[in-house]
Amino acid sequence: MEYYITIPGRLDNLNDYINACRSNRAYGNRIKEINQDFCKAAIFDCLKKTRIKPPVYIEYRWFEKDRRRDLDNISSFGRKVFQDALVECGTLPGDGWRQIVGFSDEFYIDQENPRVEVVIREVESGRAYHDPEKNSRMGMV
Repeated sequence: MEYYITIPGRLDNLNDYINACRSNRAYGNRIKEINQDFCKAAIFDCLKKTRIKPPVYIEYRWFEKDRRRDLDNISSFGRKVFQDALVECGTLPGDGWRQIVGFSDEFYIDQENPRVEVVIREVESGRAYHDPEKNSRMGMV
């Protein structure tokens, strides 16, 4: 089964979070909470109270308004807050190795509509996950 979630706008990146933590630990925590709240709102909007059966593979498509932010800074913090939000919402029971077997990132430019599109795919337990369309994706379940 596949589940689709769209997070409108942009999430903060890893540099924003690090700078916030350096200035004040409470401010860093607030930045994480704000971003998780954006993710939780999108999860509830798109999935309602759906419970997803692990293990899962997650595909992220990051639509940025320009190329100013580094790809790894965009995705690393964004994945963290999104996966934490999945657990807080009760959509997934956890975000460890047994629940999430892997993920992939793709990056695009959309000046008019920056967003994050997420596809969560349930995979069979005990099998390697492989998407034949993209030979580079492989994870062990």
